[in-house]
Amino acid sequence: MSLAEKIFGTFSDRELKKINPITKKVLALEPKYQAMSDADLQAQTPALKERLAGGETLDDILPDAFAVCREAAWRVLGMKHFPVQVTGGIALHRGAIAEMQTGEGKTLVATLPAYLNALTGEGVHIVTVNDYLAKRDSEWMGKLYRWLGLSVGLIVQGIDGDSRRRAYNADITYGTNNEFGFDYLRDNMVTYKDNMVQRGHAYAIVDEVDSILIDEARTPLIISGRGEDSSSLYTQVDRFVRTLRKSVVVELEDKVETDEQTDGDYVVDEKHKTCTLTASGIKKAEEYFKIENLAATENMTLAHHIDQAIKAYGVMKKDIDYVVKNGEVIIVDEFTGRLMIGRRYNEGLHQAIEAKEGVKIAAESKTLATITFQNYFRMYKKLAGMTGTAKTEATEFTEIYGLNIVTVPTNRPNVRKDYPDAVYKTVNGKYRAVIEQVMECHKNGQPVLVGTVSVEKSETLAKMLQRYTRDFNVLNAKNHEREAEIVAQAGKKGAITIATNMAGRGTDIMLGGNAEFMAKAQMRKEHFCENLLNSEKPEDADPNAVELLLTESNGHGDTTDENILAARKRFDELYAQYKPAIEAEADEVRKAGGLFIIGTERHESRRIDNQLRGRAGRQGDPGASRFYLSLEDDLMRLFGGERVQSLMDTLKLDEDTPIENRMITSTLESAQKKLEGRNFEIRKNVLKYDDVMNQQREIIYGQRRKVLDGEDISTEMHNMLRENIDSSCKQFLAGDVKDEWDFGALRRHYQGWLTTDADFHYTVADYDNISVQSIADLLYDRGMDILTDKEKRYGAPLMRELERICLLKCVDRQWMEHIDNMDQLRQGIALRGYGQKDPVVEYRIEGFDMFDQMVDSIRESSIKMLLTIEVRGAGAAPKREQVAKPTGEGFVPGNGAPCVKGTPKGQPVGGVKGGVARAGIWVAGAGLGIGLELARAVRHAGHGDVRLLVFKGIAVYYPARPVGDHHVLPIGAKAEGRVELPVLHSLVAGAEHHQVAPGGYGGPVREPVLHGLGQVIRYAEAGYVHVRIR
Repeated sequence: MSLAEKIFGTFSDRELKKINPITKKVLALEPKYQAMSDADLQAQTPALKERLAGGETLDDILPDAFAVCREAAWRVLGMKHFPVQVTGGIALHRGAIAEMQTGEGKTLVATLPAYLNALTGEGVHIVTVNDYLAKRDSEWMGKLYRWLGLSVGLIVQGIDGDSRRRAYNADITYGTNNEFGFDYLRDNMVTYKDNMVQRGHAYAIVDEVDSILIDEARTPLIISGRGEDSSSLYTQVDRFVRTLRKSVVVELEDKVETDEQTDGDYVVDEKHKTCTLTASGIKKAEEYFKIENLAATENMTLAHHIDQAIKAYGVMKKDIDYVVKNGEVIIVDEFTGRLMIGRRYNEGLHQAIEAKEGVKIAAESKTLATITFQNYFRMYKKLAGMTGTAKTEATEFTEIYGLNIVTVPTNRPNVRKDYPDAVYKTVNGKYRAVIEQVMECHKNGQPVLVGTVSVEKSETLAKMLQRYTRDFNVLNAKNHEREAEIVAQAGKKGAITIATNMAGRGTDIMLGGNAEFMAKAQMRKEHFCENLLNSEKPEDADPNAVELLLTESNGHGDTTDENILAARKRFDELYAQYKPAIEAEADEVRKAGGLFIIGTERHESRRIDNQLRGRAGRQGDPGASRFYLSLEDDLMRLFGGERVQSLMDTLKLDEDTPIENRMITSTLESAQKKLEGRNFEIRKNVLKYDDVMNQQREIIYGQRRKVLDGEDISTEMHNMLRENIDSSCKQFLAGDVKDEWDFGALRRHYQGWLTTDADFHYTVADYDNISVQSIADLLYDRGMDILTDKEKRYGAPLMRELERICLLKCVDRQWMEHIDNMDQLRQGIALRGYGQKDPVVEYRIEGFDMFDQMVDSIRESSIKMLLTIEVRGAGAAPKREQVAKPTGEGFVPGNGAPCVKGTPKGQPVGGVKGGVARAGIWVAGAGLGIGLELARAVRHAGHGDVRLLVFKGIAVYYPARPVGDHHVLPIGAKAEGRVELPVLHSLVAGAEHHQVAPGGYGGPVREPVLHGLGQVIRYAEAGYVHVRIR
């Protein structure tokens, strides 16, 4: 705590001083609303809405709204908010994070601010970590909201667009962070406003806010389309990597050559989780793939695949970072231990792991739309969250989201005992001590929850424990389906549960066991649901229908289904039967000391350790916790283990003797703080780059929204025509000497839509009568004549729709290509750091240059399409078509959602597919980086199949169907036809310009021929830059 906080108190202290008087006002209103009839209490909702309409604020009506909701919860749910829960609800309404310990009833707390803010009619989103909790809470708490006259919606995976729209139109909507984010992206990909599902972002309450806004903020939300299949190259590279020798070091020395620090073919840096090929590995790669130089630009794709393959073998570990299930590689979340089904590593790493594990290699994907969770949740006018562990991440919450933390007192004092860490010399010594402690607790009837950091370590510990008892449960990502069931029973007398990390988060561990899960287990045992579904042949009952019925047996949703009602009746009978026995067992467990938490390794985040401890001592129950560590643990080994090792050696301690020392705890906390800081920087860096995209995203989505709203954009289209013509005329008719104006290029540029072969053939005598402005006016008038004629033929309504169709299609196509271009720009932008330039600043500058070029392309392609488009059927406008379809997590059945992107990651450079190429460009001295930029730009301009080669530092573009035998025109090669070949000064400092005359050779010219990427594109489109290769 800082000196200022000691003097003035923390934000939480100051905020609680403001909140406590409001809490007292709410509690003081209890007698008033207790005395009301049900009808009178329900009538308070429209009365409160009227007060808002009359000019009062939410803060003005808060005491009454909270008191009404509190009384209604007692009548409908049989639960009344404790004073501390009212305090937590006020903190949430004020846009803060309510830090409340496990078991303090956060689900009920959220009803107070949700009810209050829903009265505005703008909608409230309650965000949960999984579909199960969203469904449970929407049904459970939904009874309260509906009783009070509010509507409730639920967003879960698999529902169609119409269902989503109804859910978002409800007063209060429950769903997961992924679904809310994906729906936002999909809404900005639809072609008709009616296909949009969300209606705005007014107020969100995020449950387990640290998990959603911090742990999951490391990777952006991405809606993908299908990319190209390059599985054969992954398989080839995998075979090669299997022949290499791996060398592992704790940390590579920056000032020492890699080859001097290792004798392997590739080296793994454990601390930074990186892999690097050594000189011997590079040599083996060149021999294996029969290439001269792996570092050559033409081998860039191969080198990238090798890098991902050695990372798959060196860094990514099975049953720790991922599991293989049903022939699929599924990512395991390192913080929660949950399976992240549907998520994939990017940049080809997932495919490399699939090759390593011998499962089917999926096709690479294309990014169609993307946003980070940070930027998504910052769109809400007001944001709040709940969690039990937020303090260690306070800086990030404040800096990124503007969220402050209010620590809400517990309803009952916390009596859990947190014992000091016990450190052992070896892992085996530590595990023996853990098993000894487990068996001692088991003997005394005290339940134990053993937390591990990975699937692998949980299974290792389970095998060792089997020698002493088989009466235990293992919970990890491999059996996450039983997660809630196993965790719910972890508080039974003498229970032993081994769980990865924070598995089962969101399910309370109740001492004595959980009557709900015991009732369900009995229903399974007696095949109750199977008999309901198929009384004649229960064994033939659909397993999915059985599970659904079991889920609904303790559900809260209204229904008239006879099977569900029968299942609920049986569940209630069994629950009533088990409840008294559990209460008696809970008393025995309390006498035994409550739940004992054993941590087998410190996590790199203190928050995760605190969450594990927090599973014990729920609602004033007794409990205990202790961490057992060893010098061989990753955190100890990588950060300061040598000091502890020397201490143990000095004291001559064996592997079964623990050491408890404040120095060890301080060393660990220091290491954890460093790692937390590093992880924060990683997340902040992701956000810095996405902030650039976010500004561009808002502009594009705003433009789309105008189209979808049906606004008249005819004036904008006319302005686009004017701006495009003025820009082209300034480009092709530059300078004061009219004899040097390039009328041919201008004619070719607009050939087929504004010009013909007969245009712009002037003699010297004509020069006095023409100007840049007169030619621009001529072209503009022609364009307006075409548009006026079309409007007469088709009618104004149809013409307005055609304008929307053209603009929408061009915006979508160019924007999706732009996402790809920005993604590829980011891949290499970090190298600018070697030139003493800030990569983020460079990314921002070049990103907005590319955005400007994209806007130019949208302007020209939209107006060109409008001028050339014709309607086949009289009076009927063509339907708006989606540019591409999402796949995977981004797909929603039955909804108009879309999109496609450019070259997928890992695709060979020469394989960009499209139509027929119209032009080729080569740039001398540009190198690969700028070559790639130009290749994408030329493709942007509609050149179809453009290919790129880099030949001794020369980036060369050529048509997909080259003329002659050669594909490359290096400096000094002979060319046919007059060709201007500039190197772009704006992008490549100090580069030379070259000109090739008919039958001549490349050589420098005095003045730059072209400046900037946009001009190169326009020259290429005009057919002016065209190379025929002999």
